[in-house]
Amino acid sequence: MTTYSEYLGKIFPGVKVQKISLNAGFSCPNRDGSKGSGGCIYCRNDSFSPSYCMERRPLRQQIEDGKAFFQRKYPKMKFLAYFQSYTNTYSSSPALLRSLYKEALDVEDVVGLVIGTRPDTLPDHILDVMEEFNARVPVFLEIGAETSSDATLSLINRNHTWEDVCSSVERASARGLRCGMHLIAGLPGENDDEVIRNVVNACRLPIDTLKLHQLQILRDTPLHSLWKEGKIDVKPYSLEAYLDLCARIADIVPENIVIERFLAQAPPDMVVAPKWGLKNYQFMNLLDGIIRKKQR
Repeated sequence: MTTYSEYLGKIFPGVKVQKISLNAGFSCPNRDGSKGSGGCIYCRNDSFSPSYCMERRPLRQQIEDGKAFFQRKYPKMKFLAYFQSYTNTYSSSPALLRSLYKEALDVEDVVGLVIGTRPDTLPDHILDVMEEFNARVPVFLEIGAETSSDATLSLINRNHTWEDVCSSVERASARGLRCGMHLIAGLPGENDDEVIRNVVNACRLPIDTLKLHQLQILRDTPLHSLWKEGKIDVKPYSLEAYLDLCARIADIVPENIVIERFLAQAPPDMVVAPKWGLKNYQFMNLLDGIIRKKQR
């Protein structure tokens, strides 16, 4: 299994590269009424956004703050401007996107762009902009799919379809963009076999990377309320069960697709379940042990 750092090492030889998460001020069609309201039932954006991009500050300042944070440990590090918060292609203005990407790349030591978005906000005129910048620096597109089941997508209030996912990945890949997909394990009503099916369906598409993490029930989300009231079928994973599932997934993902991560780590005070108290490296050490044991 190729690690994400090894993957980046092939694209940026001899250089340590780190993402800097950014809040570019976008909204989401699932929040502002365009497609829906209230967002996905599990979503709490502040659970995964670093403190330096929590407030809407100038993009350059966010990047410089992120650089200062990481360069204390690695002074010669280079950076990817990671447009992470909300839906970062939710704009009808190619000029706005060009301006944001240029602003990010004008900062010293920024060597690429990572764009996090939904599959239903990637019309051709937006892909045109990404293709332009991909001719200058590597552009990575992270598409939130979460599941390949339209029934589950409806249940969790995603307001897009699996066909939207397939179309966006195929069109973006045809432009030469590096495509990543995001999936969640343990969504309402989905068991291990269905998670495996989601992974298999994702790997049939021209993706380069895969992000998977366990569903976390977070305070102050619709999912938390529905779960407490017994109105939705969610069974949080035990650590052992999730490790076993991840070992199965690592075994079936083709070698040409890099698994970027297996673990979500929201701030502990936000997490209702599952509460494992593990850092990513600790989880990966446990998973590596299971995988090595299976290979003996």
